[in-house]
Amino acid sequence: MSRTGTATSEAGKTQGSAVHAPALWLTVLSLVALVVLIALGVWQIERRAWKLALIDRVEQRVHAPAQPIPAPAAWPAVSAANDEYRHVSLGGRFLHDRETLVQAVTEEGPGYWVLTPLERSDGTLVLINRGFVPSERRDPSTRRDGNPDGQVEISGLLRITEPRGGFLRSNVPQHNRWYSRDVEAIAAARGLQNVAPFFVDADAKSQIAGGPIAGLTVIRFPNNHLIYALTWFALAFMLAGRLFVTFGGGLFRRKRFVHDSAGGSDSTARRTGSDAGTIVEPT
Repeated sequence: MSRTGTATSEAGKTQGSAVHAPALWLTVLSLVALVVLIALGVWQIERRAWKLALIDRVEQRVHAPAQPIPAPAAWPAVSAANDEYRHVSLGGRFLHDRETLVQAVTEEGPGYWVLTPLERSDGTLVLINRGFVPSERRDPSTRRDGNPDGQVEISGLLRITEPRGGFLRSNVPQHNRWYSRDVEAIAAARGLQNVAPFFVDADAKSQIAGGPIAGLTVIRFPNNHLIYALTWFALAFMLAGRLFVTFGGGLFRRKRFVHDSAGGSDSTARRTGSDAGTIVEPT
């Protein structure tokens, strides 16, 4: 065989090895990953639309005129989707001897939410988050002037019970340690009956001189869905690019190799340069 033939054969082996397709399982796995990444991106776009609608709904509820709380017959149907952060009003008499302190961190610093049952004229009870007190005022005797005995009118935001405890902390009713506003557990611990399954965050208008600081409800809905969507789509784009290089690039190299091989003898015959006059004898 001639040196030219040997070189062509070696080039063919090199080109052939360069276009080997990856293993079938790796190809399938890559395609599945691509589909999953695109699906995650689409899901985050849908979640963003849902979150924006939720924020708009809550804004409307918060700034709407205060309405009476739902009637007891409607309590089982109260839900976060339909009722949370609704601006409500109610009247009654506070049962100060049944108040519960729930640990809190607010813009005023660390301390406690003061949850006090409000007894209404029909005998039902609603837990009212009267507001925040610092640690040095946790004892009711330090804020007697702010604990009215008669009829009061309260307005605020309807909130849904928090039965799962606080962050990495569970309520310990037997030791009177509370990290979340779990209405059912608080009612059981205080021996309360006919209690609404929600509580009300008193607004600043309901604050009583000498009492807890009201109106500190924070309404914040994290909305990073667009960032997440762009991240998933970017990963899908990079994976698609890698698949194109692997398969599309390999196909291009294969076609180029076939074309060069077909015209190899002619191109050899047309060579010019220092070795143009070299005659290669067949072996």
